[in-house]
Amino acid sequence: MKITPILFFILGFTLLGLSDPKSEAAAYPGKPNIVLIISDDMGYSDLNCYGGEIETPQLDALAATGIRFTNFYVNNMCWPTRASLMTGLYPKSSLSDGSPMGGFHPDVTTLPQALKTAGYATFMSGKWHLSDPEQPNGPSAPHKRGFDRAYSTYWGTSDFFAPVDLYLNGERRDHEWKKNPDFYYTDAITDYALEFLKDHSLDEPKKENPFFLYVAYNAAHWPLHARPEDIAHYKGKYAQGWDDLRKKRYHRMVELGIIDPSWQLSPRHPEVSAWEDEAHKAWQERRMEVYAAQITSMDRNISRIVEHLEATGELNNTLFVYQQDNGGCHVEYPPERTGSWTRPFTTDGKRTPITAGNLPHIMPGPQSTWQSYGYGWANASNTPYRLFKQHDHEGGTRSPLIISWPGGLKPELKGGLTDEVCHVIDLMPTLIEAAGGEIVIQKPLPIEGKSFFSILRGEPQKFKPHEALFWAHSKGKAVRVGDWKLVSENRRPWELYNLADDPTELYNLVSEMPEKVALLEKRHTEWVKRTDLGKR
Repeated sequence: MKITPILFFILGFTLLGLSDPKSEAAAYPGKPNIVLIISDDMGYSDLNCYGGEIETPQLDALAATGIRFTNFYVNNMCWPTRASLMTGLYPKSSLSDGSPMGGFHPDVTTLPQALKTAGYATFMSGKWHLSDPEQPNGPSAPHKRGFDRAYSTYWGTSDFFAPVDLYLNGERRDHEWKKNPDFYYTDAITDYALEFLKDHSLDEPKKENPFFLYVAYNAAHWPLHARPEDIAHYKGKYAQGWDDLRKKRYHRMVELGIIDPSWQLSPRHPEVSAWEDEAHKAWQERRMEVYAAQITSMDRNISRIVEHLEATGELNNTLFVYQQDNGGCHVEYPPERTGSWTRPFTTDGKRTPITAGNLPHIMPGPQSTWQSYGYGWANASNTPYRLFKQHDHEGGTRSPLIISWPGGLKPELKGGLTDEVCHVIDLMPTLIEAAGGEIVIQKPLPIEGKSFFSILRGEPQKFKPHEALFWAHSKGKAVRVGDWKLVSENRRPWELYNLADDPTELYNLVSEMPEKVALLEKRHTEWVKRTDLGKR
C-alpha cells in the first residue's frame, strides 16, 4: 500500500471553504462530526479530481485536503451498496428477505444507531431505498433505524422537480414542490441538511454533541432532469463524442496518478457505435450535458454544506466522506417503462404530458421528459474499466472514495492517493472507530467490514486488508482474493482476471488456470453458504 502525495496547485484545483489555518495541524479530535455523502449512478472517472472534465470544484477541494482511494469497491446497484454502508454487512445478510422492500433484519444495528450510542446526533437527507415505499413509517424507515430526523424519498429513483414520495420523519412533504415552482430535489436535500445542522446548533444541551449527517443525493440517477442554466453551461462540451472523451479522461487519469500508464484502456463497448457513425449526435450531446449539469449542481450544493460548517467553526473537526453507489448506468430507458415513481403530467400547472423513453426527437432536461444517458456515455463515465452498473466487473463496482478531515489528517497525507483495497462494508467500522464508539456485534452474522481508520491516522501498516471480497446480486457474482478476481455476469461462465497485470479485465485466463478457478469458485460457494444467500 502506498499513499502518494499530489501537488494540487499544479493541476489547477481551487480550495473552496477549506482554508482554515488550524487545519495544518493534525489534532485527532476524539469525536469528530461526520458528513457522509453518497451520489447515485456515477462512473469512476466523472469527478474532476478522478480524471473527468465535469466541474466539481468542491469535491476537488475535499480531495486536495484529504485522501483519495483508488481501489475502493461497492456493490453493483444502488440498494445493495446502501445496505452495506448502513450495516457493515454484505447486502443480503442485512436485509430480512434479501431485498429493500422487506427492510433490515430486526436484529441488525445500523450505522446511525451505533453512532447514537457514541453520543451523536444523527440526521439524514436524501434517497433511502432500504424499505418499502408504501410504508413510510415502517420498521425500516430511516427515522425508525437510528436517524433523529430524516428527509427522504424511498423509491430508487425520483422526479427531480416533484418527487412522488417525499417525507420528513414519515410525514408527506408534497406541499413543498406544489408551493415552490423552483423546487429541485438536489437543492431540497441540501436545504434540509442545513436546517438539521442549524437546529442542532440551537438545541440546548445537545448542541455540544457531535453530529452524523448522511446526505444521499439522487444525482446523477435517471431521469435526466436539470435546470436550463446548468445545462446551458455544458453546451458544446461533448461535441467530440464519447470516443474522444474516453481517451482524454484516460490520459488525465494517468497524469493525476489515478491509474498507471501501463494500464490498457478497455475497448468501446460492443453496444456502442463509433461516434462518427452516431445518427443522433445533437440528442446524444444533450444527454451528456444534462448528466454533467446534475453533477455540477450536486457539487454546488456540497459547497453550501462546507461553507456552513466553516462559518460555524465546525469545519476543522468534521470528517467528510464521499462515495458513489455503483458504476455509471448504461440502461436505455424504454418508452413503455412506467412505475410508481413516474407521473403522467408535469406539476407546473400546465399539465404537459411527460413523455418517457430515450426518444431522439425529444431533448432531455425538463420535467416533461424521462430519459437516461445510455451505453455510450456510461462507457465513458466508467473509464478505463469495462461494463456498468448491474455488473460485478470493475466498471460496475469500483467507486471514488474521498475522505477529508481538515483538523484530523496529518499534513503529509493531504492530497494523497492510497491504493489500499477497501470495500463499502468497511466504512461503518471505520466511522465507529473515528467516533470512539463500540464495535458492533451484528446479528444474525458478525460484521463483515474492517476498519481502515489507521490509514487516516497515517499508520497504514496497521490496516489488515480483507483476505477475500465477495459479490452476489441478481444474475451476477464475483470473488476477489489478492490480485485474482473470478467474475460472472448474467449467469454466464466464470471469467478469471489477474488485476495486478490486467486491471481493466481484458484477458480472461479461465481456460489457462483451471485450478485457480476451482479454488476461487470454492471460496465463493462457501461464502454463499455461510451468508445463506442461496436461500433468500
